[in-house]
Formats: sequence, structure tokens, C-alpha cells
Amino acid sequence: MLAHLDVLHACAGLLVGFLVGLTGVGGGSLMTPLLVLLFGVAPATAVGTDLLFASTTKIVGTLVHGARATVDWVIVRRLASGSVPAAVITLVILARLGHPPARANHTILVALGVMLILTAFATLFQKQLVNLTKQADHREPRKTLLPTIALGVVLGVAVTLSSVGAGAIGVTALLLLYPALRVAGIVGSDIAHAVPLTMIAGFGHWVIGDVNGVLLVNLLIGSLPGVAIGSLLSTRSPDHVLRPVLAVVLLISGYKLLG
Repeated sequence: MLAHLDVLHACAGLLVGFLVGLTGVGGGSLMTPLLVLLFGVAPATAVGTDLLFASTTKIVGTLVHGARATVDWVIVRRLASGSVPAAVITLVILARLGHPPARANHTILVALGVMLILTAFATLFQKQLVNLTKQADHREPRKTLLPTIALGVVLGVAVTLSSVGAGAIGVTALLLLYPALRVAGIVGSDIAHAVPLTMIAGFGHWVIGDVNGVLLVNLLIGSLPGVAIGSLLSTRSPDHVLRPVLAVVLLISGYKLLG
């Protein structure tokens, strides 16, 4: 086991795990471009490995948020009822299309770059969007059912293709749909929903052959303590500092991947 330990990969896992627990953002949004741009991992392998990394990491985050009663399981069920079938259908299509290396990698890079830029804007302007929503009348619970399921479908496709979307985009959309809920509850619900979604999508990519097992273990060694610490500190995160920095990093990463 020690012969395969890579300190740099473990440190990357620690940093990303901490950000996932702290903000609900940073799994695919940071880890996948980090693997592609910094470590030179093939895009398809980076996406597949990151999905299983995210599922394992977010199990720890879910346990912490669940213990602190910051998970709304109704929201989780609504999201999963859309995202899980969408992820399965997307995986079936990917498996049937196969993976011609050049074309597949280019398509994944474009999808990843676009999702990172969208995530950056969602991260940067999240509070302004939520403030506008809070000025309107709160929606009745039944009126949020179909929009939440539809959001799950969008996230299922996006996460399966790029491993990005369940963090900032999912959290922002949920804040708009459920403005009366505390931010910690939205983050906890988003992390809990990401567990079945990323697990199913990651397992599908494993079957297709897009997962590096050794890399996955190294990332998890650092991420598991990181996400636990971040989740415990989530209610005291310095949003006014963290979010702009995170948005800039995501914009730069998206630009480099598209370039």
C-alpha cells in the first residue's frame, strides 16, 4: 500500500475534500480540472475517477451533516428521482457510443470547461440570486416538486458527462427553489444527493474502463479527513473571501480547458 502512496495526490484530495465539506462546491469543479491540468490525467479517466472519489468523500460529508440535522431528505429524494435515471440513461448512451480517444477527450474537455464557467458564475453571484428570490413569495412545497425533479435530471446528465454540476450549480438552484431553508441545510442536502448520483455514475464509468484505482485510493486518503473537517466548519465559512477566490479559480480552469 505504501509503495503506491502519492503525497501530492493525497494533498490534492485533502484540499478538495475540505472545500466540499465547507461549501458543497469543489468535488468535480476542482478535482477533475486539477487532475487534467496539473497531473496530466486523461479527461475520461479524470471524470470517472473523480466520480467515485466524490461518492466516497460525500458519504463522510453526509454523515456529518446528517448528525447535525442539516439534510432535508425530501429534497434529496426529489433530486434523486430525476438524477439517477438520467445518469443511467447517459451511461448507456456512452457505453454504446464507445470511446474513440481523441473525439471523446475533446468532447469531455468542452463539456467540463463550459460546466466550470457556469459553476464559477453560480458561485460568484449565488447570494445576489438568493436575495432576489427571498423578496418574492415563498413557493408552496408542492410547487417545487417538478422543478426539483427537473433539476435532478439536468444534474444527472451533467455530472455523468463531466463530474461537475452537483456543487455550486446544484446548491444555487436549490437556494432559489427553497429560499426559506438555511444555507447549511441546502449544502447538506446537496451533498447527500450527490452520493447516489456520483456512485452510480462512477460505477458506470468503472465498467466502461474510465477509472484509475490507484489514483482513486491516493485521493481518498487525503479527502476523507478533509471533508469531515470542512463539514464541521461549514456554518462558519468565510463566504465573502472564499467564494470570489473559488470563482476565479473555476473561471481560469474552464478557460484553460476550452483553450
